[in-house]
Parts: sequence; C-alpha cells; structure tokens
Amino acid sequence: MSDAESAETAAAPTVAVFRPDDERLAVATDRLESLGVRPLPDPMLAVEPTDAVPRTDADYAVLTSKTGAELVADAGWDPGDATVCAIGSATADALREAGYAVDRVPDKFTSSGLVAELAAEIDGARVEVARSDHGSDVLLEGFENAGAYCHETVLYRLVRPEGSGASTAAAAAGELDGACFTSSLTVAHFLEAAAERGVREEALAGLDEAVVGVIGEPTAATAAEYELDVDLVASEATFETLARETVDAVTGRNR
Repeated sequence: MSDAESAETAAAPTVAVFRPDDERLAVATDRLESLGVRPLPDPMLAVEPTDAVPRTDADYAVLTSKTGAELVADAGWDPGDATVCAIGSATADALREAGYAVDRVPDKFTSSGLVAELAAEIDGARVEVARSDHGSDVLLEGFENAGAYCHETVLYRLVRPEGSGASTAAAAAGELDGACFTSSLTVAHFLEAAAERGVREEALAGLDEAVVGVIGEPTAATAAEYELDVDLVASEATFETLARETVDAVTGRNR
C-alpha cells in the first residue's frame, strides 16, 4: 500500500460491525471496505450447535437464519411434506444451496412478516420452528394466536466470544463514526463487553455521536431498552442494506 493509500485509509470513517467470527465477518468487513470506510470488526456472536434436529411430521417448517439452514443440512434433515418457510433471502439461499425446496419467503424479512404471510392458513396446522436459543417470541405467539400447534427446535446457542469488545473501547474514546447492529443480541453483548471493560457509559456516549444502524424493529426496540439511540433501521433486513444505508448516513454527516 502506498503512502497516499495509507493516508486515505487512515482518514476514512470507522464503522464497527458485529457479525459472528466466521465467513460472515469477513464478508461484512470486505463490504464495508468497498463502501469506502474503515471497518472495525468485533465478533459479538459465536455459534454453539446443539445437535438437535427438527421434527419431520410438521405441515409447515420454519427456518430463520443461514446458520440454521446449514445445520439442518449437515444433519441430513428431511422436511417430508412440510411447506418450507424461510425468513430472509440469505436463509432461503442457504436452504436452496443445500438442495431444499423453499416454498415461502415473506416480503418482509421478519418474524412478524412471516406471521402475517401465514396467519390465514395455519389454523389447526402443525408448525415446526427451528432456530437459535434467542428467537423472538413474536413468531411462536403469532402462530399460536392464528390457531397453529407449534413446536420449537433449538438448533444452536448464541454466546459472546471471549476477547470481544475492542469496539467498545473505540466508542468510549470517540473513535467510531458508525456501528452496524445485526440483532438484539449484538446490542446486549456490546454493552456487556463495555461493562466488563468499565466503559459502558462512555461507550454509550460515544455511540450517541456516531451513526447507529440496526436490522429490524426488534433490534431497535432492544437498543431503546438499553438507552442506545438508533439513527436508522435498515429498509430491508439484510446486512448489505444495513451497511450501505449506515455508510451513506456516516458520509452524509461527515460532508
């Protein structure tokens, strides 16, 4: 890298990203770089598989994440005659890549979006929901209120990796221009890490001066519970959209 390129990189806005420490973090980092900012990757999630397998006798089978899709594929799960539903394009793509037919993807990539999609047709149906241990209550409650019989399989647990939290120090020092929170749990884990480092209030103050972008209203609601001000909710529940809209807001503020 030339001296000019190094200077340009140093001058670029810094945006924190909290994806799991696997290919998703690498992809997110590359995407932020391509948008002209300096990423601060700080993995706030780690996946611990439970080795559980979804039931095979459901009328509807719901997968809510790419991770869940990959785990059921690795386990050789057979959905039988179930209508396979995916929340989000990434989940649907992962299922299709594994050879599953995906029957339903709601236009709104959220739990409430899928509930709205299926509510009129699931009275009396058996619905299998396969997801993490931190799934939203919206999904099960919505299906049950529509008359469905629900069963939940926890495919994996989401924990905070040891050593995470570099972004909290940067926020506390006023060195963050933006942050991309991709779930309620990333918000909670960020603030847990900040508290462990003794900089919780300082980190919150630093984020007040940055652009805070989140995926989905549930993540925005969690942020509000923690007194973290949100500047934008991505117009589509994908990291691509979150990254682009957050960077647009950061660069617009810095002009």
